[in-house]
Parts: sequence; C-alpha cells; structure tokens
Amino acid sequence: MRVLFLPIPAIGHAYPMVPLAWALRAAGHEVLFGTALGGLAVEKAGLPVVEVELGQDRPEALAKSAEKLAEKDPALHAKLRERGDAGLDSLEEAVPFFAERSAEFTDVLVDLARAWRPDLVVHSSLYGGALVAAAVLGVPSVECREGFGRSERLSVLMYQHMKEVFADYGATGLPERRAGTDSCPPSMIDGPRDGWPMRHVPYSGGAQLPAWLMPPIATPSRPRIGVTLGSGSDAWRLELAASILASAAGLDVELVLALGDVDPDALGAIPPNARVFGWVPLSALVPTCTALIHHGGGGTTLTALEAGVPQLVLATGADNGINARAVHNRGVGISARIEEVDTALLHRLVTDDAMRSAAGQVRTEISAMPTPAEVVPRLVSLCEP
Repeated sequence: MRVLFLPIPAIGHAYPMVPLAWALRAAGHEVLFGTALGGLAVEKAGLPVVEVELGQDRPEALAKSAEKLAEKDPALHAKLRERGDAGLDSLEEAVPFFAERSAEFTDVLVDLARAWRPDLVVHSSLYGGALVAAAVLGVPSVECREGFGRSERLSVLMYQHMKEVFADYGATGLPERRAGTDSCPPSMIDGPRDGWPMRHVPYSGGAQLPAWLMPPIATPSRPRIGVTLGSGSDAWRLELAASILASAAGLDVELVLALGDVDPDALGAIPPNARVFGWVPLSALVPTCTALIHHGGGGTTLTALEAGVPQLVLATGADNGINARAVHNRGVGISARIEEVDTALLHRLVTDDAMRSAAGQVRTEISAMPTPAEVVPRLVSLCEP
C-alpha cells in the first residue's frame, strides 16, 4: 500500500504524522510526504519527502493573506494571528480562511498525487487541497487530528467553500471513504470521539543530547521547568522568554529553555538557575521536568500529557486557546495570559499536587490508547474494495 502524507507545510503539522508514517513503513508499506517550508524537517526522521512548490515567497504570501483577511473579517484575523487575545472558539471558524489558502496551491498537491498514485492520503485538518487530491484519485482520505479542536463537519464545510475548486479537477464531492485519527485522551474529550483513537507518540526531531540528558539521567536536585515557545524567532517570543526568566530568577527551580534558532544574547542576562538551548527533543526533555511552559500547540500539549507533567499554557492565537482551555478544564495545568506570568504563578505550577495527580491520570489514559502500529490495520481495511 502507498500512503501519501500531506501535512499543512509547517513543522507543527508535519511532526505529529511521523510516528504513523514509521508504523506504516515498519509494516511494509510505502510512504511519501509532500510538504514545504518547516514541514520539510520530516526528512530528518528518515522519511522520503517531496517539496511542493507553493509558488510564492512565504513572508510576502502570509502578509498578503493577512491583509486580505483583516479587511474581510477583522475578528477572525485577530483570532488567528499569534499573540491573539483569545484565539479560535472552534476550528470551524477558520474554514473560510484555510479554504482560500488551500485553493492557491491545490494544483501542486493534485499533481503530486497523480504522479505517485497513492492508495491513501493522510492529511492535516483544514487542508482542503489534500481532500481534492484524494477525491480526484478516488482514494480514501484520513484526517490526522492533533490537539483538542473538534468538529466532524470540517471536511464538509471545507468542501462547501471549495466546490468550484473540486469541480475544476473533475471531483463532484469529497472522497467517498473518509476517516480520521484522534489523539485526544478519553477524559479530555468534549463530545463524541472524533475519529479512531490513536496514542500520541511524541516526536519533535532528533538531536545529539546534551550531557545532562544522556543516560543514566540523574533526577534533578530541584524542580525543573521546561520552556518551549514554538518554532520561529519572533520578537515577542524573546520578550516572553525574558519575562519567564525574570519570574523564575528568585525560585529554587532549574529552568531549561528549548527555543530553537534563538540567539541567547538577545535574552539579556541569564540567571544562574537557567539553561538556554536550541533544539532539544521534547520527548527527552519533558519526562525529566516537573512542569512545562509552552505556547499551546497541539503536539506540545499532548507531549506534556503523555509524560504526566503539569503545564502552563500561554496561548498564542489560532487553536492554541482551545488546547489551553482543555488543559485548564481537566485540571492538568494552568491556562494564563502572557502578562500574568510571575513568580507566584511559576511557584504554583511546580507545587500544585492536584494538577500533578490529574496529569498522572491522563498519562495512564494515553498509555492505554492504541499505538500507531495498532491503527495501521484499520488504514489497510479502509483501502480494501
């Protein structure tokens, strides 16, 4: 069986698909990723990748899209942008924007699918071009859902907004056979399960581990707080990191900031109780932590849950607020605004026994969910006549 993975071209959408792709390859199936920009990092996972040409410069394209959306729907623009106050209330709100963006480069996804002839397309939520590609080939599509934004209607709504695009390629509707994977822990589901349950297996890239994370890993002598703020080097991320450093300076904790391609000098004075690194695999770092501070990405939220670690979520727009609310409602962490970060909040994060207990309960739930390898037979069955 051939499986074409079409994540939205960003690292946060591509990485959660890696464990399922590994499971398929281990079972003897062929896989191929078609992506661009940050999504190309999946090649480091040992997976074959084709770069799809988006035909436009990313900063310029994003700026133009943002300008158009700000004029057409200023409220949605405010929710989608990073550092938005509240973010989305539902993923359904974002369908018009993503449908318009998908239409701009559906042709390259369809061309890739026609050239490689997959038996199955696995894709990100809100990626209309992938649905068109599957419909054109007459093969099943599987939506890979990470995070806590839930709606069974996303594909239907996407089709309603992209009917003309589907028709342009001779597709009269959505793929006849559709399914989805759902990594949401049972006690954090708001409503019915939205797809096949599949355990979240953390993957955030490979790297040579620093000495303090190499086996045998010593238990930290004081509470360790991990900090990751997503990919990118925006000025606001530096400001937030500096604020966290200042708030933790007076606490008896160890702060580990995994900030990617960030110049540590831009953070100013680093207190003695802090380490600043570039890329550190969260799957190696988080289990050694007492708590994790992050931006609210679905994969990061689930990685903390899988490790049973309480988290402080500083949601930064888009669907991150939905993830933050899920964390707060289950009692496994704190949802806060960026300006609320202070010493008292960090102290609560590492000392709240109720949060730690709840996080442990959810970790047990996740460990009982089917692994990606156990989901592979369902994918095979979906493709059978």
